Amino acid sequence: MTPFAAPVRDLRFVLEELLEHGSLSLPGFEEASPDLVEAVLEEAARLAGEVWAPLNASGDRQGCTRRDDGSVTVPEGFADAYRAYAEGGWNGIGVSEALGGQGLPEVVASAVQEMLHGANMALGLCPMLTAGAIEALAHHGSDEQQATYLPKLVEGTWTGTMNLTEPQAGSDLSKVRTRAVPQEDGSYRLFGQKIYITWGEHDAAENIIHLVLARKPDAPEGNKGISLFLVPKFLVHEDGSLGERNDVTCASIEHKLGIHGSPTCTLSFGEGEGAIGYRVGEEGRGLNHMFTMMNEARHKVGIQGIGVAERACQHAFAYALDRTQGRSPRSGRSDCTISDHLDVRRMLLSMRARTDALRALALYCAAQLDLARHAADEGERAAAQARVDVLIPVVKSFSTDQAVEVASLGIQVHGGMGFIEETGAAQLLRDARIAPIYEGTNGIQALDLAGRKLQRDGGAALEGLIDRVEATAAALAANADHAALGESLAAGAADLRAAMAVVLEAGADPEQGADAVQAYATPFLNLAGHVLCAWQMGEAALKASAAIANGRDEPFYRAKQQSADYAIRQWLPVGRAQRAVIEAGMASLAAFDAAAQ
Repeated sequence: MTPFAAPVRDLRFVLEELLEHGSLSLPGFEEASPDLVEAVLEEAARLAGEVWAPLNASGDRQGCTRRDDGSVTVPEGFADAYRAYAEGGWNGIGVSEALGGQGLPEVVASAVQEMLHGANMALGLCPMLTAGAIEALAHHGSDEQQATYLPKLVEGTWTGTMNLTEPQAGSDLSKVRTRAVPQEDGSYRLFGQKIYITWGEHDAAENIIHLVLARKPDAPEGNKGISLFLVPKFLVHEDGSLGERNDVTCASIEHKLGIHGSPTCTLSFGEGEGAIGYRVGEEGRGLNHMFTMMNEARHKVGIQGIGVAERACQHAFAYALDRTQGRSPRSGRSDCTISDHLDVRRMLLSMRARTDALRALALYCAAQLDLARHAADEGERAAAQARVDVLIPVVKSFSTDQAVEVASLGIQVHGGMGFIEETGAAQLLRDARIAPIYEGTNGIQALDLAGRKLQRDGGAALEGLIDRVEATAAALAANADHAALGESLAAGAADLRAAMAVVLEAGADPEQGADAVQAYATPFLNLAGHVLCAWQMGEAALKASAAIANGRDEPFYRAKQQSADYAIRQWLPVGRAQRAVIEAGMASLAAFDAAAQ
């Protein structure tokens, strides 16, 4: 597999030039500086490229091993690589200093996470789930729980998991059946089984803190009966030392299409006297509390997809620049590299432009998270949170769908060699394919956007984003070199605005509203993703042009202009077609009978 080089220059372009380091000006980040951020990125790139990335292929081949006693061993080198990450303080990079973290902006933490996921997606899942556990406990844990568990989670000595899914309760969590039986000392004994638990058992950390959805025996049916419980792998004494093993065991590990280095476990709670757990937050509000963790994770799954797409780009570009085949269509010379062929160029530019666009949108979303958490003005925080609520389902869903396509194109660039495991291109596609499924399938993300976020505020937050898209389109149109980009971007914004009106009108229908929104949700999110990504590339084109005009005529900026041109004039039209899909209505879907086929 081609060595991975973390895309530091591209990340710096987004942070420094597109976002203009806006997060560093917010309250709480006074000690951070552009120089510090640059140093953080460089050091994270070293960890990603030198420590994590070399284990990606070997971890895929070796996979995880479950022992007879239920313990799980991760691939060779993974535990040491994780410890190097934790000992370097990376687990707390975006956690507040009050909780023992480094207190850097979310946008910087997201940039670091992209590098690590690009280096080794399977290994990156471990700290990603821990970050969600930290977020949930920081918001909903008691003072005692925070004091006992957060320091170890933040430093990475302990890791965290999210336990939602059961054999009969996948996307519909109202069917959760794991029982939590109250004890006289205020604790609970948990009985039940959870499946698909990422890094649910492993040997890379001292302890694992499971956050588990369960219901008391007398709890009502449905979502309102579900509470959230903290169940440690090893019980923790009052002095913080580890005690006996809790009654939670790994019954099996899954044999998966990809991410073989990540142990995906079936966990059994209460095979003996019951797993000791402690309720987190309010009784009956478990699903609400867990969504604190899930929203954090959904944004990071989008980041994860971008990391894999970046690695697929690097892999494909390296092969295309080395592989000789055929006659050059321009010079006519024989034995040219395949990068000379225009169809291969189309694939390479498509991969690069999409990845650049997805990165810019995901980091824009992270910057809005910083605003929502740290802006001095309450109204500014609320407006930023509204934008985050709209953007997270787009970042999660659109980024991961596109990552699968980018990885698939990477195989196509390799030709027959891409279908051979030894080249490494196939692993990237296999790994990427899980991202549209977990942390809420992409169909659920689309329903969240069209059925919840859009209907809740009548489209106000998305309309505000479309206004910004149109402002960028106007700026492009005013630039003689980018007038065509401005015209195309403005047309995309108009399509999104028109489609939004259709979805809002359908959602207001008292009889068919819910069905109509379901029918339109996925094409609507697809359209939104294309337009918002094209918007970010329009901004990139403007920044690159300004840099060149100011004497910085570097290949990097020329490449950004080429990516922007492709994204807006050749990729955006594909997304714009989704307006026609929506306006075609839902008759065929409503009439379709799967059983009759």
